[in-house]
Amino acid sequence: MDSSREFVKDVKRVIVKVGTAVVTRADGRLAVGRVGALCEQLKELNSQGYEVILVASGAVGVGIQRLRYRRLVNSSLDDLQKPQIELDSKACAAVGQSSLMALYDTLFSQLDVTASQLLVANSDFRNPHFRMQLSETVGSLLDLRVIPIFNENDAISTRGHPNEDSSGIFCDNDSLATLLALELKADLLVLLSDVEGLYNAPPNKPHAELIHTYVKEKHEGEITFGDKSKVGRGGMTAKVKAADQAADAGIPTVITSGYATDNIVKVLQGQRVGTLFHKDAHSWTLVKEIGAREMAVAARECSRRLQALPSKDRRKILLDIADALEANESLIKVENEADVAAAQEAGYDKSLLSRLALKPGKISGLAKSIRILADMKEPIGHVLSRMELADGLILEKTSCPLGVLLVVFEARPDALVQIASLAIRSGDGLLLKGGKEANRSNAILHKVITEAIPDTVGEKLIGLVTTREQIPDLLKLDDVIDLVIPRGSNKLVSQIKDSTKIPVLGHADGICHVYIDKSANMKMAKHIVLDAKTDYPAACNAMETLLVHKDFLSNGGFNKLVTELQRKGVTLHGGPRASALLNISQVNSFHHEYNSMACTVEIVDDVHSAIDHIHRHGRHVEYSHFSSFVLYINILWPFVIFWFLFNFTFSSHTDCIITEDSKIAEIFLLQVDRYG
Repeated sequence: MDSSREFVKDVKRVIVKVGTAVVTRADGRLAVGRVGALCEQLKELNSQGYEVILVASGAVGVGIQRLRYRRLVNSSLDDLQKPQIELDSKACAAVGQSSLMALYDTLFSQLDVTASQLLVANSDFRNPHFRMQLSETVGSLLDLRVIPIFNENDAISTRGHPNEDSSGIFCDNDSLATLLALELKADLLVLLSDVEGLYNAPPNKPHAELIHTYVKEKHEGEITFGDKSKVGRGGMTAKVKAADQAADAGIPTVITSGYATDNIVKVLQGQRVGTLFHKDAHSWTLVKEIGAREMAVAARECSRRLQALPSKDRRKILLDIADALEANESLIKVENEADVAAAQEAGYDKSLLSRLALKPGKISGLAKSIRILADMKEPIGHVLSRMELADGLILEKTSCPLGVLLVVFEARPDALVQIASLAIRSGDGLLLKGGKEANRSNAILHKVITEAIPDTVGEKLIGLVTTREQIPDLLKLDDVIDLVIPRGSNKLVSQIKDSTKIPVLGHADGICHVYIDKSANMKMAKHIVLDAKTDYPAACNAMETLLVHKDFLSNGGFNKLVTELQRKGVTLHGGPRASALLNISQVNSFHHEYNSMACTVEIVDDVHSAIDHIHRHGRHVEYSHFSSFVLYINILWPFVIFWFLFNFTFSSHTDCIITEDSKIAEIFLLQVDRYG
């Protein structure tokens, strides 16, 4: 849980205000899907024991839609040619209120929840007896697990204009929500909008950044509001005013998107969603948040200074980093052990713990690899091709840095060291976001590495992103960040690819196969298979599927191999043929990446059957949509970046054949699709 969101631990009574822009579509009709998702969230909170109150908007809009339709069907062609009289807003409100409540009642009934409607007007709140009765009625409803739904009674409102507030009590449903939060002593107010929260500029502007925690003294003069929504009365200006008023009164308020299907639940879970307004925000002694743009721009500026250095100076930086890692090994070990202990206590699986732990010898191994990298051939300024187009006109293709990279990777601290080293060698700026389970390890490794970078370059060459909530802001910076590399699940890769204009190189799951041909040497096969599965089972290139030629079973060596795998602690799952032969459980799918001491075994007829199996079950999409960048093959991190002038998609990962037959080996190497 984000430390600034710990207030949710004491929340009991929640008021949720949903704006017209959330409950209606662009054409003015009800957005039934979004309203349904809202009701499901409120039902979940209700079942968890929260007291939930809803302030609903949209009645006037719904009424306009219904009355326009009614007027249309009752009009003659001649009537339609005449100028249309504007519909009375109070009549629209009267019609819309019943329609809107009918929808809520139907949806909540499907969820086995009871809702009630309460219409209020400005003048009501002048009466102290009304206010007392309101509190008692709402209390009784909440005791019965009923969800009260409030709306201003626009049908009998005495306003001369929708935004008029001659009473000084409330002028829209945002201010009504704040008034109710004060009257009913709510613990939390959630204002749902059609954007993620409060931005420092209109959200459609390229440099707009989401404000996660609003500090009035800091942000009040910095925010530029855009045009108000075409529907509803409030807009973001009204929401900020209402949220600020509630926060000043001691009621934490969050402005967040009502388009998401789970944002209300996330707020109550303490996740960093939307913009938080809190009376103590100005006094929180948090580490200064570095804005996404500031971090990315700093990395770019530092990378340009890095690129200007001679190769020997960049080499020295890497050697200094290697020395610093070894010098701080004990400190790194303490922080890593704390991460591992926390992960064990949280009940994470063994594959994550294996990736998370920096085992004995790991730091020295990383330092050795960095020194090897430092001694490699200079990657910048290498002439890849050269041709004379005309007399005196020479065209050269030269390797150059990518620019600024944003790399999102799993809870694997050694990856941070590898990625940072590669970026320095190739002259790139870097923004890193590792798995939260490795926060302490990543922090100390980042500190050790950046302190070894000379001031002539700047430690901001490598920025460490500490929360997932910073990622959306970074993904908007297509004018600063040149490439995003997400390492993780297909879902993560897809989400990032769909939410950015920045080129994306996605590394998803890899089903790695070892095929034992009938001509394989048994001793070699045993050594390779055991090493491929047991040396580092959490690695993305560990063996996940073992394919065995049917004729290899007859020499007796296969049974010894199976026995040895089981003795080493490997759990075997079989395909249809292997499960029957070995009496092991049958897999539901061959496309399964275990990342642990387990693998799938299957019998195939020949090398062509093995290749067909790999093509059908080993392929996966690694999303990418970029145009061109530097050719760089690394020895530390298992992927290769190629230079192309068109969009393309990677698929597949790492496969192996064990055979003594060179012709069979050639068939396998030529026909298996491998790009990892």
